This record gives sequence, structure tokens and C-alpha cells, in this order.
Amino acid sequence: MRVPSSVYLQSPPASVEVNNAFDPAAQSPSFTHPDQPTSGRNTSFFASNVNVTPPPASDHFVHSERVTRTAPKTKDVDPYTQAFIDFIYENPTTYHAAEYFAEELTKAGFTYLSERVSWKDKLAKGGKYFTTRNGSSLVAFVIGANYSGGNGAGMVACHIDALTAKVKPISKKPVVEGYTQLGAAPYAGAMSMTWWDRDLGLGGRVVVKDENSGIIKTKLIHLPYPVARIPTLAPHFGAPANGPFNPETNTTPIIALEPDDPAENELRPEEVGAPLAGRHNIRLLRVVAKELGVPVKSLLNFDLELFDTQKGTVGGLEQDFLFCPRIDDKICAFAAVNGLLNSCEEYAVTGNSINVVALFDDEEIGSLLRQGARGGLLEGSLTRVVDALGNGATMQQTFANSFLVSADVIHAVNPNFMNLYLQYHMPRLNVGVTVSCDPNGHMTTDAESLAFMEEVARRTNNTLQYFQIRNDSRSGGTVGPMLSSSMGCRSIDMGIPQLAMHSIRACTGSRDVALGVKLFQGFYEEWEDVDYHVRSGEKM
Repeated sequence: MRVPSSVYLQSPPASVEVNNAFDPAAQSPSFTHPDQPTSGRNTSFFASNVNVTPPPASDHFVHSERVTRTAPKTKDVDPYTQAFIDFIYENPTTYHAAEYFAEELTKAGFTYLSERVSWKDKLAKGGKYFTTRNGSSLVAFVIGANYSGGNGAGMVACHIDALTAKVKPISKKPVVEGYTQLGAAPYAGAMSMTWWDRDLGLGGRVVVKDENSGIIKTKLIHLPYPVARIPTLAPHFGAPANGPFNPETNTTPIIALEPDDPAENELRPEEVGAPLAGRHNIRLLRVVAKELGVPVKSLLNFDLELFDTQKGTVGGLEQDFLFCPRIDDKICAFAAVNGLLNSCEEYAVTGNSINVVALFDDEEIGSLLRQGARGGLLEGSLTRVVDALGNGATMQQTFANSFLVSADVIHAVNPNFMNLYLQYHMPRLNVGVTVSCDPNGHMTTDAESLAFMEEVARRTNNTLQYFQIRNDSRSGGTVGPMLSSSMGCRSIDMGIPQLAMHSIRACTGSRDVALGVKLFQGFYEEWEDVDYHVRSGEKM
């Protein structure tokens, strides 16, 4: 242990005696305190041929000087970046994200339309509307005041689900050496090694029944503290600590220690007959019920999931980075919604078509559920608008005049793995949104859609980047191909670049949120006029 030099600040400086004549008999120089007897002790110390006499010991410890600083404020955090950090932290699940966007749209004057009712007497030119499905997907649209049947839609489609661990239908587990564990299953590849040793929160939606009225409703829950942890095995145990690991038996989260009083695991009189008793740990049910302010017997069912509780932050020497969980693909969704909100007032007055943002659930697992992109929510919403205001126009004509931006994050270049990237296709952070290309149809980008968006970018002073995988790699997928093939509309795939995709905590640029907002706002403002010039060059 090195002694801080400031310990001796109040004592006389040490005297240093340099002896250039080395005495072999002495073997090594000696460190001798003037008050210390040398007889009977070996005071030799192997060092250079320098005798150093330390100062007398102080009668109290003198602390080293310590400089404490906050994070360097080399530049102000972009307001969109800070808003995104707060959004992710306060809305950890897909249900919370959909609710957040619905609230933001409502504050901006959008009217909610339920899928259960007719829209014909509710829609009007110049209006702003949104609808939701399953509490986890959303479509919002602005109808231009000059809308005419057959005119198209400018659409940005994203997904708001993220990798997570979902609580099992029966999550109760046998006690293991005093540990209370939680049965959870990976969603889309979660619970990988990046999930181990993280502070995991618990949240989602809960279906409750009012004991008096019998009304059944859904409530959102977000426990304000870490609840679970997947502990790693220490490397001292050798080869088993390196895996491979069984995803069923080695990744079970711990959520508590067993109580000293075994009666805490028993049902209380008022809990007897609770629908979820016996399927989940009763102490977990009590925590959920207390957080929601309802009795345990009111809990009918829930969709709960685990997530990283650490708040996002900017980082780097010059605060160039944004370190954050759940970037994929909430960052594009956040940017697209803000782009729509920034442009909606003017477009509602001057627009000739429909501007749309669509946020889907279940993209990470194939989009095959009703709240996914294959569920028809986007197509159905546009059909209802055309039926109400289109004067007999067909959907085929509407889709032919439409343009879709499929917005999903894409890989930024990783400096530690340069050999895995295609030359000249290496997106950088804080530069601009990246166009995603693929020769095998995993992305919708083609020459016409790329030229279209490059014109939008030129008009709005946006820089585009380009990404395509190497021939010896495989491509991911987006909602673009399934939506464009369903509607028959032109489409491009693009997104904000990020590092560490599908890690529990990823990285993008601290200016990339704002760059996304700028591009999507520019698309909503310019796509109509760009399409006019494209159409003028087509053969009719």
C-alpha cells in the first residue's frame, strides 16, 4: 500500500544521504530512524544505494488532498437527448412507452379513436388523431386540410418493444437454500450474459377487478427500485463459470431471501381465493397489489417483465456518447413522434395528404401477433380515413401514392471489429440517420426510394449514411418488408446507428436523437412536394 506523500506535510523533510561508494559487506543500504535502536534487529532493505531518513511520525493522520468534481460540462446536453433519457427511465416497458406517446399526442391536441367504434362521424380534414391496440401499439395521423380521396400517406413506422425477460404464467419456484426465485422467460434473446449481475426492475400491466362494481380494467405498474438479479458464478469455480449455461436452470433471477417467519409465505384470511394465489409467490403478489393500491384478490392476471433500472446518461470525454438501455427501437420511435408533433400544426392547415407515425409491438419476435406490424393496424387505420373522407377512392390508389419510412436502429461501426464491416458502409455516431440496404429483401431500400429520401435530406440539410452487411454475414429484419408488401407502397429502411445492439445497455451518439427528429420532421414537411416531382417524371 502506497502512503500518500501528504501524510508527511507537517513534518520536516526527509534527509537524503547519497553514498556513491558501495560497501559489499553491507549488502544493502539501511533505512534508520534516529530514535530507533538498531542492535538486535536486521534493518537492511534491498534498494538503490541511497540512505533515506524519514521524518518523525505524526501524532494524527493527515488526509490526502482530494478533488471532487461533477461530470464535465463541456457542452450542454441536447434537450431531445435529455428528454429521451427521461422517457426511457420513466417508461421501461412497451406498455409504458405506448401510454407515454398517447399522453404526448393528447397534449398536442390529438383525439383518441377507439378501434371498437365507428370513425365516420369523428374524422375531419385538418384533424389530428390516434388509436391504440393492446396497449402496446399505436398509430397517429394528421389529415391535411386539403386532403382529397386517393392522395397518399407519408408514413414512418417503428417498433417499441425491446429485449426483455417476461414473468412466466406460473412464476413460483421451489425455495433453493433460502433464495426466493422468479420464473422468467427470455423475450427475443434477452437474459444473455449482458443481463447477468444487473439491477433488474419489474413492471408491466396488471388486470384488476373492482370488488364492488365488478369492472375489469388494466393498470400499469413500475416498481421504483431494483427487484431481481441474475448472479454470475465466480471465476474461482473454474470451467463451469465460463459456460455454456442452461437458459432454464442457470439464469433464474433471485428476488428475495426466505422470511424468518414461515407464516409470511402463507395466505392471509383476506387473500384466500385470490385468482393468482398458488401461481406466483404470495409476497410478490402483495408487493404488486400494494403498489397498485388494490387487494391481492383484485389481481386477475398480469404481463410483467424485467428490465435494467440504471438510468441513461451522456458520456465520453466530450459527452459525445449516449449510454442507455432499450435504445432499439424506442429511439427511432421517439424521434419519429417528435418529428410528427413538430410538423403537425402547419401540415393540418396546408397538407394535401395524410402524415402518419406507426409504433408496433412484437417486432423482435416476428410481428405475427395482432399488435405487431402484420396485425393490420396501420392499413386498417388508413382504410377508415379513406372510407370516411375519400369520396369513393380505392386503397390501391391511396397506397400507390404513399411512401413508407421503416425506421429501425442500425449498426454503428465498432472500432474493435473493423474486419466485420463492409468497406465504405461504416456508420458513425453523431453524423446522421443511416440508410439500411440489403440485396436479399431483408430491407426495402431500392434506387427509387433512396433517391426520394436523399432529396428530402438535401432539402432539409440532413446527412445520410449507408450500411450493408458483408457477403459473409447475415442481415437482420425490420417491419419494412411486411408493411410495404401488404400495402404495395414505396418504402425505404433507415435508422439511427448504435453500438452494442441487443445488449441490455447500448450506446449511440449524444446528438443522434436530435438528428433523428430533424430528419423525420423534414420528411413530414417535404415528402409531398418531392413526390410531386417524382410523379411528374413518371409515365402515366
